[in-house]
Amino acid sequence: MTTFPKIFMVQPSWPRQEVADLGSTVKTQLDRLQLADRVKPGQTVAVTAGSRGIVRIGEILREVASCIRGLGAVPFIVTAMGSHAGATASGQRQMLSNLGITESACGCEIRAGMETIVAGQTAAGFPLHTDRIASEADHILICGRVKPHTGFTGSYQSGLCKMMMIGLGNELGATTYHRAVRDLGFQNVVETCVPILLEKLPVLGGLAIIESAHKQVAQLASIPADRLLLDEPALLKSATSLMARLPFDVCDVLIVDEIGKDISGTGMDTNVVGRKHHDHEAESDEVPRVKRILVRGLTEKTHGNALGIGMAEFCRTQLVERMDREATVVNAMASGHVTGAMIPVHFPTDREMLAAAISTLGLTPSDQCRLLWIRNTLALSTIATSQAYWEEVASRSDLTAASSPGPLPLDGSGNLIAPW
Repeated sequence: MTTFPKIFMVQPSWPRQEVADLGSTVKTQLDRLQLADRVKPGQTVAVTAGSRGIVRIGEILREVASCIRGLGAVPFIVTAMGSHAGATASGQRQMLSNLGITESACGCEIRAGMETIVAGQTAAGFPLHTDRIASEADHILICGRVKPHTGFTGSYQSGLCKMMMIGLGNELGATTYHRAVRDLGFQNVVETCVPILLEKLPVLGGLAIIESAHKQVAQLASIPADRLLLDEPALLKSATSLMARLPFDVCDVLIVDEIGKDISGTGMDTNVVGRKHHDHEAESDEVPRVKRILVRGLTEKTHGNALGIGMAEFCRTQLVERMDREATVVNAMASGHVTGAMIPVHFPTDREMLAAAISTLGLTPSDQCRLLWIRNTLALSTIATSQAYWEEVASRSDLTAASSPGPLPLDGSGNLIAPW
């Protein structure tokens, strides 16, 4: 029988940064866009909302809607999540509800649809699809989080430009943009498409949200439409510096309790697990370098979309059984990350899954493997850590051991008892 390593709890220390007064900050930032000079009473303003679990997003959208109503205009929220939620209007509306984005919470109507119009065409010959409902509004305000993307590199990653293209592109647009990215690269596609979209669509600008490692709203920043390409790269640098990460460069086994679209576009954030470029290994200059990823389950809010399961080498059988194959495949095909939908080797219990993973590590004794255990890639304030890291933790001022090493907690059925 495999002897598992002892574990102890570790708490990383990250800088704290939080917007003190959310309401007044939203108003201040929107005032910078000089909306009163452009938005007239009675006009409609489409405000984007995506499929990510952004902290306090319902409050932010409520304040945005309030500011727009204060101008005498009519705000409404438009779904902007590409092919997510099964690429259906009802699915996307439900996704927003799961994230706390409802008409009652935000104080305005939510409009969802998958129909697109072609706003223009690039020199490379591909059409620029955008949501029909948003295109018919008098104005569009792009609202979303800026952060490192799970697959794209460069000056533009997850952010306002991506939301304007892929988010508002619905399934057809998301598929087209991702195909173009595979040939031309994401940065080139952004720099080519965004100017055309800004020329053809009534975009007022954007409100960027940056989060801290402690899941706080660290910064809100408005950007006029004509400065989106100029200003977003600096916000990306700020977001990257505040991001939570695994505290060790090398890991033999990483256990992840749950993956889901509400956690990351790839189910688990590749910037955290170190697999931004390849599903099963890190690049030579990429950290952390994780040999084996084990996934135990799906979040409730992902509604069976298991995109990202293919990055794991092992998983629980219960995850496979809960997987909505259609939703996962649709998302995988639209994003071009088809391997992210592939099913790993799976076992009915955690004990069997972990024993199988450790057996593939080579000469490392099973009780000495470098094991990390997290709830998900957003919840990194406390990490279960194997005894192999004990001396390193003791030597680092940015890490605190919150317990002494003890046996891996398994119940009578051979499944882990979560310590969170």
